[in-house]
Amino acid sequence: MSLNGQNLPATVPYGPARGKPNPHPDRKVIHIGDQDVQLRVQVGTIILELEDESFIPAIGEAVDEVFADKDFSCTVQQGRYMKTQPTMSDFAKYGPDADREILGLVDPRRKDGPVIIQGTK
Repeated sequence: MSLNGQNLPATVPYGPARGKPNPHPDRKVIHIGDQDVQLRVQVGTIILELEDESFIPAIGEAVDEVFADKDFSCTVQQGRYMKTQPTMSDFAKYGPDADREILGLVDPRRKDGPVIIQGTK
């Protein structure tokens, strides 16, 4: 799963409040699997990589149920949205022996790596 969106820095990066804490209301802790994760982005797109297409109708129903009474639209699309070959950023950050499970999840400007949550099958 990849959560994409606008960066939510912990501190204000520029302007008169530079270096002060960023009290943005979307910097929340969410629960994924059995782990709590601090959001680093204002979520705009959620990309799931599934091993079996049979889960797509159930995901569509869950999305419709959650967002039915909200004031914005949400769609479930099927396709290939994750990288399958290492990018230059992957190579630069992780070298030639990069873990193929995290390809394309690299932000070359970040000092720390992606948050990896071990799923269950």
